[in-house]
Amino acid sequence: MEKDLLIRVENVSKKFCKDLKLSLWYGVKDLASNLSGNKTQRKLRPKEFWAVKSINFELRRGECLGLIGHNGAGKSTLLKLLNGLIQPDEGKITIRGRVGALIELGAGFNPILTGRENIYNNGAVLGFTKEEIDSKIEKIIEFSEIRDFIDSPVQNYSSGMKVRLGFAVAAQMEPDVLIIDEVLAVGDLGFVLKCFKTIDVMLPNTAVVFVSHNMPMVSRICNTIILMERGEAVFQGEDVSKGIDSYYNKFMTSDDSNLVYSDDTVSLVSASVEGVTPVDSVYNVKWGTSIRLSFKLKNIGLDKMPYISLAVYDKEQRAVAEIYPEGQDLKSIEKDRVIGFSFSLKNLYLSKGIYYLTFNASEEPSFNMYYKIHKAITIKIEHDKQMWTPFLLDSKLISTTI
Repeated sequence: MEKDLLIRVENVSKKFCKDLKLSLWYGVKDLASNLSGNKTQRKLRPKEFWAVKSINFELRRGECLGLIGHNGAGKSTLLKLLNGLIQPDEGKITIRGRVGALIELGAGFNPILTGRENIYNNGAVLGFTKEEIDSKIEKIIEFSEIRDFIDSPVQNYSSGMKVRLGFAVAAQMEPDVLIIDEVLAVGDLGFVLKCFKTIDVMLPNTAVVFVSHNMPMVSRICNTIILMERGEAVFQGEDVSKGIDSYYNKFMTSDDSNLVYSDDTVSLVSASVEGVTPVDSVYNVKWGTSIRLSFKLKNIGLDKMPYISLAVYDKEQRAVAEIYPEGQDLKSIEKDRVIGFSFSLKNLYLSKGIYYLTFNASEEPSFNMYYKIHKAITIKIEHDKQMWTPFLLDSKLISTTI
């Protein structure tokens, strides 16, 4: 392999069987076929499916590959192939140097051994001598922040403690290849930030494969990306922002409105952005512009107008803003009537991306909810800059003093 090329994956595929008995029978037949020297490529048999299909990539020292996709896309299977836990049915994987892997919570730990004993076990697997591990163990314990429990059995550790110890071992053993699969999601914020700072330090001398559903994390450290769907790479390249946009467009823009609550006194008839034609139920709006939101609500059993409020959620389903429109008159109304509402939203400085508006109808602000529906309106803010904070504020340089 080339000097700095640490991982080469060539046309790798892996299939599984959905039926246990058939899987065992296929395994016996494949074993007999391999022993006879017949290793020809095999088509899918009944109840088999491709968990990974025709994946190709190269990763060099100093590069970080982000693997993204929804659950069941094949990401974890590919990581197990890279780590040697399972073998591909087709293709070839070549890895150069030591491999550190955090692919499952507690993977690689013997639960009945203490944290200290597991450190020595993991170091030995990576090829370190006892003397080399002795020189690193204090740094590992200090980084993990679990010194008080280092001589307790790992089976008594919390999920967060296992992550701390696993990452501490992987980082301090200085692997050539580091594989991380979502495990940082269970760590507390302070430790996660500490881990990313450590990855920044390691990256110039390491090739990192990083799997996460947290797109800001992926954007934070990855310089190349693969979006997987049903085992295949549907997007691959160095344009990480474009890959993340493809991820959201595929899995986050469906118009399946999620009814959270209704007491059957009112119901939402329609919701839209005035003057904007939706594309696949998404309203495209330029950053910084003002828009008008239009709603029609059918009154079924109320005696007076409901109070309307909105909440804004980003593509990670995090609440980023509340909207309580002023000027609402909660006057008496007749039953079985359709009521129209129109609200203005001035100067949308939300960052580029997709946002969901939750519609709320209640007796008073945040009191006695009648009706609540998520994704009443989906908007997409258009801007040339990709940001991972919720807002991109309008600012200009006034003067420079030297």
